[in-house]
Amino acid sequence: MIPPEFERYQKQVLFAGIGEEGQRRITQSRALLIGCGALGSVIADQIVRAGVGFIRLVDRDFVELSNLQRQVLYDEQDVADQLPKAVAAERKLRRINSAIEIESVVADVNHTNILELADGVDVILDGTDNFEVRFLINDASLETGIPWVNGGCIGSHGQVMTIIPGRTACLRCLITGEPEPGATETCDTAGVLGPAVNVVSSLQTVDALKLLSGQFDAIDPVLTVIDVWDGTMRRLKLGDLPEKTNCPACRGGERKWLRGEQGARTTVLCGRNAVQVSPGRMAQLSLDELSTKLRPSGEVTANPFLLKLKLKEPDCEITVFRDGRAIIKGTDDVAAARSLYSRYIGS
Repeated sequence: MIPPEFERYQKQVLFAGIGEEGQRRITQSRALLIGCGALGSVIADQIVRAGVGFIRLVDRDFVELSNLQRQVLYDEQDVADQLPKAVAAERKLRRINSAIEIESVVADVNHTNILELADGVDVILDGTDNFEVRFLINDASLETGIPWVNGGCIGSHGQVMTIIPGRTACLRCLITGEPEPGATETCDTAGVLGPAVNVVSSLQTVDALKLLSGQFDAIDPVLTVIDVWDGTMRRLKLGDLPEKTNCPACRGGERKWLRGEQGARTTVLCGRNAVQVSPGRMAQLSLDELSTKLRPSGEVTANPFLLKLKLKEPDCEITVFRDGRAIIKGTDDVAAARSLYSRYIGS
């Protein structure tokens, strides 16, 4: 007989790998999801339906029309409302499961805030699209002992790797640092298939449920590589990788990303012809005051979370968030983006 409080999750409780005790652990657990885009939106949907008790959603971006091909939580109304992804995701997820706690944070995850965001959680889930944040998550995981589930997807293929500090290889064991520009495929060059996103994020969610139900021994120390177009899957064993590489992070204690020695204030956004620019010091802007200031410069629209300035010359759109970050759409030139930020927002 399934307890009444688990009625919503009865099919999951019946699964032998979880059962009542596993479900109890899941409903008492806390998760941090970094990135609410392609992978992140699927992961968020699945862990909310699975009953993870507390979920903190963090994303720096807003919903655009091109997201709808693969980012399952959003719809055309979210695009029209110009909502931040974290906010739109929270609103949808609350309608799916009102029995859990969901917190949305519109922010860029960096070395100044990641430990605060991860405080008190049991797992960190990677829904990001860039190596810089993944290495930062890896550092934070090693520093705190919180396991994290890494995933990535380009074209029709993707990979999943779960890191348990002290028990498995870490990301730095596998990849020494951020690849040089042009060294790897991006969504600009290879695109992304929605089904590949769903498979990769589902594999991530399965490992998260293993961790949150207390079954750490069910995590294999492997890198899983899949290609949905070819229908192939490989599992590469990583058990002795820390020793083979003498990893500077998990064996040597190096935390370059967490200390802020690696990373930039400016980021080219994959597949967007856009650049994110962050101020030297984060601060809460008055979007009303900024709106008044910018109206002579172009078409301004705003909501409680962000402001958009559409410029005629150059043909660019500047989206400004309350923390001072801006996404400059219409260029992938970092210097040009910084110049526009300085001109219209400030230094």
